[in-house]
Amino acid sequence: MAYQEEEQVRLRRQRSKQAIALAMQGRWREAVAANQDLIASFPGDVDAYNRLGRAYIELGEYAPAKEAYERAIELDPYNIIAQKNLQRLSYLGEGAGSAADSDQVEPQHFIEETGKTGVVNLSRLAPLSVLAKIGAGDRVYLKIDGSGLNVENGRGEYVGQVEPKHGQRLIKLMGGGNRYSAAIVSASEERVMVIIREIYQDPSQLGQLSFPPKGMESLRLYLSDKMLRRELEHIETLADESVDVDDSGDN
Repeated sequence: MAYQEEEQVRLRRQRSKQAIALAMQGRWREAVAANQDLIASFPGDVDAYNRLGRAYIELGEYAPAKEAYERAIELDPYNIIAQKNLQRLSYLGEGAGSAADSDQVEPQHFIEETGKTGVVNLSRLAPLSVLAKIGAGDRVYLKIDGSGLNVENGRGEYVGQVEPKHGQRLIKLMGGGNRYSAAIVSASEERVMVIIREIYQDPSQLGQLSFPPKGMESLRLYLSDKMLRRELEHIETLADESVDVDDSGDN
C-alpha cells in the first residue's frame, strides 16, 4: 500500500511538472489538456484547477476559466489564487482579450545583466479594468509622453508610468538612439513591477549605463529561476507547490 501511495505522489508530481513546463512555454492549449488529464486522475487537485483556469484565461476563454476557479474554491474555500482570479475575471468580459493579445516573453528576458536590466515600479496606475488584463511575463512597451515614460500593453492601453528617477534617464538614452524591451514581473491593483532590458546601445551612448547599480533594487530577488516561477505561479495561478516540485513532496 505504501508503495502504491508513493507511486501516486510521484506520478502526480511528474504530471504537474509537465503542465507547468507547458505553461512556462506559453503552450496554453496543451496546458489545458495536461491539467484536464491530471484532474481526471486526481479530481481533488486544487492546483491543477488553478493552472487550468490560467490556461483558459490566456486563451481568452473566460467561461471555462471561471468554472475551473469556482471548482478550486469548492475544494478549498480559502484559496487565494482562485479568489483573486475570479475577481480578475469579473473585470474581463467575453472578447476583452485573447491569446493573440497576450505576448509572453522568453524566460531569458529575466536574466540579470548588470547595467542593462532594471526592475522598476510603475506609478499612476491604470484602472483595474486594464490591470486585470496583464500578468507576469507579459510583454509591454515603453512610450515617451512629454517628460514621462509610459508603459502600454499589447493592445496599446496605458498601464502606468515608469518612476521618474529611472524614466527620465531612459528617455534621454532613448532620445540618443538606445532601444529597450520590457515585461511585467508582477501585477496587482496596488503595484505593478516591470523589468526593462537594454537591447541596443547607440554608439553615441557608449559607456552610459541604462541602470547604474547605485540605488537599484536587487534584481536577484526577482530574477532567479525559482523566484520567477513563484511570481508567474502565484500571481497568474500556476500552483505555489510547483515552485519546489524538484525539492519536496506533494502538498
